[in-house]
Amino acid sequence: MTGKPKLVIGANGFLGSHVTRQLVADGAQVRVMVREGANTRSIDDLDVTRFHGDVFDTATVREAMEGVDDVYYCVVDTRAWLRDTAPLFHTNVEGLRNVLDVAVTRPLRRFIFTSTYATVGRKRGRVATEDDVIASRGLTPYVQSRVQAEDLVMRYVADAGLPAVAMCVSTTYGDGDWGGTPHGAFIAGAVFGKLPFLMNGIQLEVVGVDDAARAMLLAAEHGRVGERYLVSEKMMALNDSIRIAADEGGVPPPQRAISVPMLYTLAAAGTLKAKFTGTDAQLSLASVRMMRAEAPVDAGKARRELGWQPRPVEESIREAARFWAAMRAPRTAAQPE
Repeated sequence: MTGKPKLVIGANGFLGSHVTRQLVADGAQVRVMVREGANTRSIDDLDVTRFHGDVFDTATVREAMEGVDDVYYCVVDTRAWLRDTAPLFHTNVEGLRNVLDVAVTRPLRRFIFTSTYATVGRKRGRVATEDDVIASRGLTPYVQSRVQAEDLVMRYVADAGLPAVAMCVSTTYGDGDWGGTPHGAFIAGAVFGKLPFLMNGIQLEVVGVDDAARAMLLAAEHGRVGERYLVSEKMMALNDSIRIAADEGGVPPPQRAISVPMLYTLAAAGTLKAKFTGTDAQLSLASVRMMRAEAPVDAGKARRELGWQPRPVEESIREAARFWAAMRAPRTAAQPE
């Protein structure tokens, strides 16, 4: 670690909070930037310097970034199910652009950008690497926003000399999911015995959130400017993660399972209901297509170049299950609210 401060933008989020915790544990001076009024429970116990504002608050971004050497950008709107997708592009692309405009005026060592493995071109029957370019046709608005964001970072690298590295992180599991991520909801449902059924045919690239955070820190030390790194431990069936969580929670997993055609039927119904009620449905055709558009990726580049050594993701799933179980445990007089 160098002596200059580190800045984590979006430090209260799932990945951002783990990046922050690891920086503090490593003895770094840490600044965090969070929205005014945001839930910061995940970092409230840490000795960090806080800056309050969102990514469009240019004055706060400038103040927070003054004198730092590494910036960890962990802001993302993950609500892939939104009917009105404009907020995805507003935050994921335009908010990022505002931060990049400040970053290029600072003598940074590294700008570590949180991207997603969804920006990598994946095809069934082959293993994808960082060299695989994603086709522009048929992408959901959420993935479009993430591709545009990553492309924007790389343009600032090429045109303005931004020392950026893009981390293509897969589905993260682990402790401290205070914000309730969509994938964490499956773990919580399994632990609480609330999942009505398993879902056959759904496979996800997965990684422990602690391990993903460690990859971010390693990228600041060893990442090559202008490169992207896949951050994933393995591909796993969603049903397997649900069974592991249920086992850790001491409850039986769902006894029924639905097929892929039935899943699409339920998703179509959710999409139709959302259209007529004017609400957003998390189980929609867009969300199911994202879960089904899976093919394995090779994270060997991060292992070779960054020295990244992730734990088996099963350990992180069990940690996530214990987190949710603790949330459900009845409080006593000795437990704080």
